[in-house]
Amino acid sequence: MTATDFLDRRDRETTLGPATWGWRGRVRRWSGGLINPAMGAAERSYEADRASIQKDFDGPRTIAFVNPKGGAAKTTGVLAAGHTFGTVRGGGVVAWDNNETRGTLGIRGARGSHRNTTRELLEDLGRFKDVYQSRIGDLGAFVRSQGDAHFDVLASDERPDVTGVIHATDFAEVHALLERFYRILLIDTGNNLRAENWLAAAGAADLLVVTSTVREDTGYSGLWMLDALQDAGHENLKYKTLTVLSDPSPKVDEALARDLVQVYEQRTRGVYRVPYDPVLVSGSVVPYAQLSAETRRSWLRACAAMATAL
Repeated sequence: MTATDFLDRRDRETTLGPATWGWRGRVRRWSGGLINPAMGAAERSYEADRASIQKDFDGPRTIAFVNPKGGAAKTTGVLAAGHTFGTVRGGGVVAWDNNETRGTLGIRGARGSHRNTTRELLEDLGRFKDVYQSRIGDLGAFVRSQGDAHFDVLASDERPDVTGVIHATDFAEVHALLERFYRILLIDTGNNLRAENWLAAAGAADLLVVTSTVREDTGYSGLWMLDALQDAGHENLKYKTLTVLSDPSPKVDEALARDLVQVYEQRTRGVYRVPYDPVLVSGSVVPYAQLSAETRRSWLRACAAMATAL
């Protein structure tokens, strides 16, 4: 068994569960490879989703996670998507906290050896002006590697003594730089959809992901935001947007969940449910390896839909 075979087996085991795929491997081994049972529906779906996420693009792609309501699972969504795209694609993914002040992506992601953020990157953009001399390794002074999750995090400003906001021109410069070095850009937006950098992110995104929990306030906030974007002249919103609906607790109001799914299916190209996962409740660093198999599978499905939309 090669290292690739081993990693693929481990990924199948944690995502699908041994009962789903293990018997096929045992039959192959017991028969000396003479019998190779066909994949079941679950495995075919799993492989199809992985293939969608691994597809080639003709350039970098930007996905913005949006909802002006705090607690709408934007940050956890960005990190879960970063883990999924990063591990399935093998890298080339960055998660960027484009918050106008202080966001929590840098707190929820794995900590780096430095405390630099978007603010420090903006102050040192000059070193990246020469496209022939600057290298992706130079970004290591600003982004934070997520290790085995195979993606990087660019945190928002964390200094309490700094005033000022991120302007649209600032966003454009950082976005252009990240597009030079990454294939997938995942943007965690703030809560102020009138902020310059929020509007710039919505305009630059190839895909908008509306995140919401199964709650009336977060669900309504996302719909209000779609109305505002439509009124502001954004076209083809249904084609350009999909929804990830997260369970905020072990038991949710299923009637409300059905209503939210129904209304968001009318407004976006698809709705993807994500289960409650107790390891995400603490609000600290996301333990990617401890995410449940159901959570991993749900995000694989959602990210496959994102990749298809791109």
